[in-house]
Amino acid sequence: MKNLLSITVLSLLVFCFETGPVHINAAFASPDPAEPSAVEGTSNEVEGDSGWTAGYMASVANPYATEAAAEILAQGGHAVDAAIAAHTVLGLVEPESSGLGGGGFMVVYQQDGQQVKFYDGRETAPAGASVDMFMQDGQEMGFFQAKESGKAVGVPGAVALYKLAHDAHGQLPWADVFQPAIRLATEGFVVPKKMANYLPMLSGVSLLAQFPGSAEYFYPDGEPLQAGDVLRNLEYAATLTRIAEEGPQAFYTGEIAASIAAAAQAEPNPGTLSTDDIASYQAVIRDAICADWRDLQICGATPPSSGAMQIMVANLYDELVSEDASQMEKIQAFVDAQRLAYADRDYYFGDPDRINVPVEQLIDPAYLSYRAANPIAPGDVPTHGDPATVFGTSSATLWRQDSTAEPAGTTHFSIVDNNGNAVSATMTVESIFGSARWVAGFVLNNQLTDFATEYDPELPEAANAVRPGARPRSSMSPTIVLDQNDELFMITGSPGGNSIPAYTAKTILGIVDWNLSVADAISFPNIVARGQSVRVETGTEPGTEVASFLKDAGYQVQESRGENSGLHVILVQDEMLEGGADPRRAGTVLSRAP
Repeated sequence: MKNLLSITVLSLLVFCFETGPVHINAAFASPDPAEPSAVEGTSNEVEGDSGWTAGYMASVANPYATEAAAEILAQGGHAVDAAIAAHTVLGLVEPESSGLGGGGFMVVYQQDGQQVKFYDGRETAPAGASVDMFMQDGQEMGFFQAKESGKAVGVPGAVALYKLAHDAHGQLPWADVFQPAIRLATEGFVVPKKMANYLPMLSGVSLLAQFPGSAEYFYPDGEPLQAGDVLRNLEYAATLTRIAEEGPQAFYTGEIAASIAAAAQAEPNPGTLSTDDIASYQAVIRDAICADWRDLQICGATPPSSGAMQIMVANLYDELVSEDASQMEKIQAFVDAQRLAYADRDYYFGDPDRINVPVEQLIDPAYLSYRAANPIAPGDVPTHGDPATVFGTSSATLWRQDSTAEPAGTTHFSIVDNNGNAVSATMTVESIFGSARWVAGFVLNNQLTDFATEYDPELPEAANAVRPGARPRSSMSPTIVLDQNDELFMITGSPGGNSIPAYTAKTILGIVDWNLSVADAISFPNIVARGQSVRVETGTEPGTEVASFLKDAGYQVQESRGENSGLHVILVQDEMLEGGADPRRAGTVLSRAP
């Protein structure tokens, strides 16, 4: 109960303090320290040379970061170059969500060759991690106790992810893509409402106002930063400058690495993260998982991501919905598809380098048809399926059921460059301000609480159990959808903890099947069906009607006045780009046609 209450408090903080929409469609201009700008300009425009005629677009969670991406795109940078620029700025202006102290996933579409690759920068557990490290006296740690412990800190993956993707795709010099963030950290930026609104509430439940570094930065003179304050982070600028000049080794070895290890090993509840763990970290290139849906291909990140859920939900939906279904009946099919997909995800997904995840079987049309033919009754608890029932044999292992709490945090951005290359990236420090532990101008993640933190030696391990060197399972689902000619059709993704797969799938179904515009698909009420209950966002219409319909159908419905989605979507249509940023947050869209 203590753990549940802690997570509920954190969720309420997230839901209550998101800012309203800011939608901009303009070219880049350098931001003034007092306020980010968005005015037309043509000085650095670069035409694509690949036959691509739609120009570039960036949809990112903060205006400063959107402008940084647009600056790089206007210089002829690849979508990956722009993604690094955007994220290093997000780490400065949105540290509650992501940054250098965390990690993430990047799905990249290369227009030349029409290939999709997945770059895995998920954090890893230290060599000293153990399956029971979040247990004390036979009880699971309370959430805040675990979240802000040194045990929760994994080796940050963001910088290694930058380098891996830049080596494969970058067009501008490595050092150039860090300049917007270095400049902004040095000259100053306006503290956003989103960041500022968390600080007074967190001071009573978090150690953010007490840990060295974070206390001085976020609570100068003992008072929380206010929206509108101009803030500089010279420590962050120095860290980025070293990375720009020396490469990732400046982060993973030497002074910065030693500081990361010392912060993770500090009280309370110190962890075992060492400089050896940090120095040995590697981001990984994995094949993206792609599968047909109607005349499209849905491509996403393989485990430890939950990207395969987009394929599962979309195809289960088609199995469950009738041709003449009403809008409410389509939503019911969407709910049932989620319930089945989440149950399988929760049971089977983990680090593919540590366990055998039967992804190909779970997305196989025969298995999905079998699952859809055996739906879960509306009031029942969804249970996982068994691929062996369909295929006779399966690589699946018998695991303990895992209902890991993954509270909302994180950020997502979608980018298309002048040549039609695209990035869908979801990055995180896990929960709000991560572990709250401060190093070299940024907070460290609490990513290891994404493992199955409860342990009972009398039961089988969970697929997502804590293992030395492992990557915890993630709900992050950066997704790229291709058309029947393998051309770019859609980029989508969202933050939001365990709700990310539901948020993201809503945009795919909304645009393709429900005939919604990008903006309407993003704004449509979020509906999350993980486990026995279905959460419906009733603060947005037709949320009230949806909730009433599902209640009448026998579902256990939880009404939510607000959701923590941060959807950023780009749609390619008739050689034009249509973009949207979630009105539940403060994202913006910038574009330029050739």
